[in-house]
Amino acid sequence: MTLLAIGINYSTAPLSIRERLAFPTDILESALKELWRTHEISEAAILSTCNRTELYCTLESGSPQILINWLAHNRQLKPDEFAPHLYSHSDSGLIRHMCRVACGLDSMILGEPQILGQMKTAYQIALQAGTLRKQLGRLFQHTFSAAKKVRTDTAIGSSPVSVAFAAVQLAQQIFDQLSEQTALLIGAGETIELTARHLHQQGIKRIIIANRTYDKAHALAMQFNGYAIALSELPVHLAEADIIISSTGSQLPILGKGRIESAIKLRKHKPIFMVDLAVPRDIEAEVGQLNDVYLYTVDDLQHTVDQNIQARRIAALQAEEIIETQVENFLAWLRAQGAQNTITELRAQSEQVRDEMLFKALTALKNGQDPEQALTKLAHTLTNKIIHTPCVQLREAGNNERHDLIAATREIFKLNNTQ
Repeated sequence: MTLLAIGINYSTAPLSIRERLAFPTDILESALKELWRTHEISEAAILSTCNRTELYCTLESGSPQILINWLAHNRQLKPDEFAPHLYSHSDSGLIRHMCRVACGLDSMILGEPQILGQMKTAYQIALQAGTLRKQLGRLFQHTFSAAKKVRTDTAIGSSPVSVAFAAVQLAQQIFDQLSEQTALLIGAGETIELTARHLHQQGIKRIIIANRTYDKAHALAMQFNGYAIALSELPVHLAEADIIISSTGSQLPILGKGRIESAIKLRKHKPIFMVDLAVPRDIEAEVGQLNDVYLYTVDDLQHTVDQNIQARRIAALQAEEIIETQVENFLAWLRAQGAQNTITELRAQSEQVRDEMLFKALTALKNGQDPEQALTKLAHTLTNKIIHTPCVQLREAGNNERHDLIAATREIFKLNNTQ
């Protein structure tokens, strides 16, 4: 069996490709089951975020083409539309990659903590879908332990750098004082919660949170003295917002050019700073063409992430060392699984011989045979039965000059070195 993954991320594919390969949460479990039923795939999990889509699998063969073909079929794309942007990892490379992803070492913002929670969600969905077995399931658990160790033993998470923080940091560069601004946040997920927290910490004057489910918006707004509205109320409140940051799971844009144009007129052309953190986009790309609108996507945030991460780069070097140790630990576990199968078969074979000989001895005792004779015969026959096949194989190894097998036998059974 081979551990294999294919994927794309912010560094290998533009947003236009990533959004077409993204898996919305509501279809992820059914997609997983479909992938798992594919020939040669015995385990499967899918990680899908705004910055990456990755398929993790255990396969009978090591060819990534099986996964590429499935991804093309499921996402209704031609392979050549996305294949040039793909990367693949197998076995030790996959173990290392998953650990690096979980620790935030492969993220747009070095060390960002959100990805670990997203990986845990991917694991839980796969577990719920029944697409995990021993190897991949154990690898996820090992990955989480590695990430915890990195967070504990290094300073990789010492400063609050994330996509949400980068958006707020960019807003601070555009506006002199956030204490005079109103922020409209669209969505109520983890990214928007982080954004609201950072804005609140930076002294934003007012926060409005819009969500399809009003109760979720209200619960989040209460944490930051904000104001909640339903998504349907957006047109009424757009003109109030100096800052608009959106991150929802909608498959269609929520804000279009016309709606923002109307808001700009009501604001008498006072500028609006907008950040679209969603994949697919929540805000139509054409909005960026409007005067008095400063629209940024997750790709644009790359220009701000180089700030405040120097300390994390030093920590990242330490993290890489920890990860290498964790890779070796998991490989040792995998190797032990091969030995364990052999041990299980050897034990089962020996127990079968034992049971047969014991049955014969007990039968002899019931028939009146002398107990000492019955036990002596049991011991003699049991020994001969157990060592018969290994002795035959060793004689054949000697005839064929297979000295490696003879040496291995001496090592396994700790025989004296004298010939």
